[in-house]
Amino acid sequence: MKVLGLILAGGKSEKLGPLVYKRASAALPIGGKYRAIDFTLSNMVNSGIIKVGVLTQYNPRSLMDHLGSGKEWDLDRKKGGLFILQPYIGFSGEYWYKGTADAIFQNMTILRRGEEDYVLIGSGDHIYKMNYNDLFLYHFSKGADITLVTKDLDDSYNMSEYGNVVINDDMRIIEFYEKVENPPTNKAFLGVYFMNKHLLMELLYSTVPSGGNDLLLDVILPRISELNVYAYDFKGYWRNIKKGINEYFKINMDMVFKREVREELFYKNGKVYTKLKDFPPAKFTSNAKIQNAIIADGCIISGNVKNSVVFRGVIIKAGARVENSIIMQGTVIEEGAVVKNAIIDKDCLIREGQNVTGEFEPVILEKRTTI
Repeated sequence: MKVLGLILAGGKSEKLGPLVYKRASAALPIGGKYRAIDFTLSNMVNSGIIKVGVLTQYNPRSLMDHLGSGKEWDLDRKKGGLFILQPYIGFSGEYWYKGTADAIFQNMTILRRGEEDYVLIGSGDHIYKMNYNDLFLYHFSKGADITLVTKDLDDSYNMSEYGNVVINDDMRIIEFYEKVENPPTNKAFLGVYFMNKHLLMELLYSTVPSGGNDLLLDVILPRISELNVYAYDFKGYWRNIKKGINEYFKINMDMVFKREVREELFYKNGKVYTKLKDFPPAKFTSNAKIQNAIIADGCIISGNVKNSVVFRGVIIKAGARVENSIIMQGTVIEEGAVVKNAIIDKDCLIREGQNVTGEFEPVILEKRTTI
């Protein structure tokens, strides 16, 4: 079975504030050396998908630099491979993507010319590990036209921020509520679609030219009673970084504090691939004290680090203290500085004796800030 993978990675999330001023949310660093898009992209590759299109739009430079030719994901190949799908001006004058359906419609060529029979559509903002082959088998066993991946969310999620799904006894979706207060169930749609490619093309041709630009709201939901749309329940760890700074911070802290989350994300169902960098192993001097932290390669640690994620090439000098924080690549924390409950973006300099402490929520230093 041949499947085309499409990753929606052009979104702009104002909830992430300064973290996305200079990058797409899909390019947001996470877990020490990864980017958010690495998880969905690796899921596809580990499931045997060898042709992937990444639809970009907002601040794509960092994301494109990270993806490159797709070599790290074994997608630099003659047949299939990685395709970066950006907005462009054509004869029709179209340019900026108006929504998820319009984004795919403007890149209909990758659908028409491909040999694939099916399309898997996911988001570059979601952190999870999944073998899509189980989804494919489920789709065929149900005789579904479209399968949407869902999950029963617990109290750590704000249900009003997610699409809510109502199913019958056969898992067929009979109702859908998009981000409403007090939804009838806790079953949420996770932004992953699987369907026949020709069905998708037919739906887009009949909807987008008349102004329907959203894949879920304008293309699928108006036809939910006439199409066999099924829910596939995902049982594993799943979070969406676009929900805000606190969500992004929680995901990183889950990797630090929860062993089961680390094992699921990094050891089950294949590896998480990312862009390689030529850093040496992390170095810890005799003054260093590390407790419950993720330390990436290239770091030089002489201070105290506790309950934190430290990205590649970070220098923490003697007497400095880092606690409950995320320190991104290339940052230098000098002697005696204190960083608590903070997110420090790339290439920042925190000078000797400075104190960067968040109170009720993480404080953020923008990229290349010096204090």
